[in-house]
Amino acid sequence: MAKASPDMTGAPENALSAGLRASLLGFGADLVGFGGLGELPAKVREGLPAGVVVAVKIPPDIVRGISELPTMEYCQFYRRANASLDQIVARGAEYLIGLGFQAVAQTREKVGFGEKEDRTLLPHKTVATRAGLGWIGKCALLVTEEHGSAVRLSSILTDAPLTLGAPVNVSRCAECSVCRDACPAKAVSGKSWSPELRREDFFDATLCRRTAEERSLLGFGGGDTICGKCVEVCPRTRRAMKGAA
Repeated sequence: MAKASPDMTGAPENALSAGLRASLLGFGADLVGFGGLGELPAKVREGLPAGVVVAVKIPPDIVRGISELPTMEYCQFYRRANASLDQIVARGAEYLIGLGFQAVAQTREKVGFGEKEDRTLLPHKTVATRAGLGWIGKCALLVTEEHGSAVRLSSILTDAPLTLGAPVNVSRCAECSVCRDACPAKAVSGKSWSPELRREDFFDATLCRRTAEERSLLGFGGGDTICGKCVEVCPRTRRAMKGAA
C-alpha cells in the first residue's frame, strides 16, 4: 500500500512530484499544483490525502471577444478545454497508478458535466487553493497570479507522497469590486472569500446560471451555460493578457 502524502509544504520538490509535473505539462496543462487535503472531510476526497490540480489558460483573444456577450468561439474553447482537461487528469491518474499509488481523476464523467449541477462534492478550485495555485475571487472563480481568472481546471485525488504547495487561505482581491459591478446577474455580493465561507455566503450561483443561459442565447444561440463577463473584466486577467500580448 502506498504511503500517504506527507506535509512537505515549502520543501524542494521531490523527484516524484517533478516527474508528475513534467508529465502533466507535457499532456497539455499550463499550470500544475499539489495540495494537501487532510483538513477536508474524508468523504469528499475519497479518503485520499492529496490533490493534484491542473489548469489550462483561456487565450487572450477569446477573453477579449466576450466583452459584450459570450461568443461561439468562447463556447467552442470551453468544450475543447473541458475535453482536454479530462484527458490530462485521466493520463495523470494512470501515471500515478502505474507507479503503485492510488489515484482518482476528477473527470466530468466522475463529478458531473455542469449542465444542471451548481456544485460538485470537491470543486477543482478548492484543490487549487490547497495547492497554492490561487484564491477564490469575489465571483467564486479561481484567480491565479499567472493568468488571472482566465483558466479552466480539473484535478486528481491521490495518496502519492507529493511535495505539497503552501495553501492559500486569504483572498488577494482586497477592495476590488470590478467583477461585482460588472456582473450582469448581480450575483456577486462583494464579500471577500475565505476557506470558512460557503459559496452562497458571497455568491449567488443560481442567479449566475440563469443569466448565463440568457446571455448564451443572445450571444451565440445557446446550448451552453456560459457568460465570462467576470473573467474578462478582472484586473488580474487583463494584466495577464497585457503581458501576453
